[in-house]
Amino acid sequence: MNKITKMIVALFALCIAVALVACKKGSADRAGKTVTAATVSLTVEVFDRGTDGGKTSPRDNEWTRWIQEQFLKDQGIALEFIPIPRWEETVAINNLMAAGTPPDICLTYTQELVAQYRDLGGLFDMGPYMDSSMLSDLKAFLGPDPALPGRDLIRRFEDPETKAVYTIPARRMNTANRNMFIRKDWLDKLGLPVPQTLEAFYEVLQAFKENAPGGPGQPIIPFGMGNNLAYEVLPMGYAFIDPALNLKDRWVNLVVDRHFLLPGYKEGVRFMNRMYNDGLIDPNFVLIKSEEERWNPVRAGAVGAFASDWDKIYRENDHIFSDLQKNVPEAELIAFDPITGPDGVTRKLKYDSAGVFIFIPKTAKNPEAALRYINWLARYENYHFLQIGREGINHDLIEGVPKLKIAQGPWIQNSPQNIDYTLTINGLDLGDPELTLRGLARGYPWPPTMIEKAYSIAMTNAMSDPIIPVSLSAAGAYTQTLIDKGNALLAQAITGKPADFDRVWEAGIQDWLDSGAQAIIDEREAKFPSSAVAPPVGLRP
Repeated sequence: MNKITKMIVALFALCIAVALVACKKGSADRAGKTVTAATVSLTVEVFDRGTDGGKTSPRDNEWTRWIQEQFLKDQGIALEFIPIPRWEETVAINNLMAAGTPPDICLTYTQELVAQYRDLGGLFDMGPYMDSSMLSDLKAFLGPDPALPGRDLIRRFEDPETKAVYTIPARRMNTANRNMFIRKDWLDKLGLPVPQTLEAFYEVLQAFKENAPGGPGQPIIPFGMGNNLAYEVLPMGYAFIDPALNLKDRWVNLVVDRHFLLPGYKEGVRFMNRMYNDGLIDPNFVLIKSEEERWNPVRAGAVGAFASDWDKIYRENDHIFSDLQKNVPEAELIAFDPITGPDGVTRKLKYDSAGVFIFIPKTAKNPEAALRYINWLARYENYHFLQIGREGINHDLIEGVPKLKIAQGPWIQNSPQNIDYTLTINGLDLGDPELTLRGLARGYPWPPTMIEKAYSIAMTNAMSDPIIPVSLSAAGAYTQTLIDKGNALLAQAITGKPADFDRVWEAGIQDWLDSGAQAIIDEREAKFPSSAVAPPVGLRP
């Protein structure tokens, strides 16, 4: 555990001790008290994604005011939104928890963070409320857990022994994860087909470099990358993982959602090292610090291919494809599927059905009011309006199907379908699966067939990481260190000389293991249940 983590833990433990005293003082009052506007208010975390592209303040905008007015009217509880920087959420929440001042309702995409707070005694136990009317709408909405037959998704993280529940997942409606994209107009200019294999993809990148399809004097980056390397490398590394790897080895060696230790992943990184040393990867990728820096070369027309979220280029609030076509009218970007593993199959990772993790710190003065808000958000009429907004402003009705569009002005959604405010749901839901799919494809300012193809590619041969219902603790104290060291390892391995690759990789992995990964592996090894059985290939959630 590094010095910063130790300091955070010490401060956090002190604040929790103070909070426990306060909680004991007020717990009897909360047990049967009816919450009212006069006595109850809540603070709720919301991601701050900046204000580029016309985005509004995440704390105060038309959406927050609508939520505040409706929830006060329905439940008599006042709300205040607390912005947390999206790309620094782990550090920001750590600081607030250590200071004893986190929002009453928090969210994170880092499960290990929740485990750390749980083990420090800093989270409110929602277990006693799982079957209560207070969470009835949420329980019904989340439904059965696709990864754990016979279990409700609301109980995904229930402790098997104590029945305590310290975090509830959002329901992820769309599990597509990553895609590869390529400049189809560059391929056409060079008379090349869309590559379907890894080596064909490599040859295309070389052709981009050597033939300058962007035009005379135009800078060319055959393959663009950012510095969030665990995700940038994911399509390459995941495709190389041994498909015959058994469930236990796949789960035990999955450390903070990184696949570094799974057999074959290293070879995917080696391939990227080859790309870098042949001048095919942006040489400045390790220096990129912001989303704008990452995507501006794509918008300017300098990048031939890249990996990203399956629908990233189509999101109008990011202006990637639309800005590219403004700058280069003939430009055409398409999703494609070239990353073949050793057996020739284009395997890829998809998301788990559990989305963002919602938790209530023990410092919350009215945890039952927080539960009421989480449940309120799971009601269709509430999240439905937040997702599709006002007709004519956020969507148009076409043959009965909402076609989402980017609002201009105060009703702009800072995140797709307002996922930063809906909390309990990731992805569009129109109440009917077929209608939802039609709405999803029409929710972008591009032809629906383009979106449908990108979605299909992202889901082809896609599997999620295995889910084993045991309570884990070891990762919490090491999470941020392992994330940072993992990115450093990938950067060094990709940019080093080919002759040094094995030495750099093995040294980095050993340091990673010594920095906490081995402790996580040991815990998983000890807690892996002998009864665990992998679902059939292709049926993973």
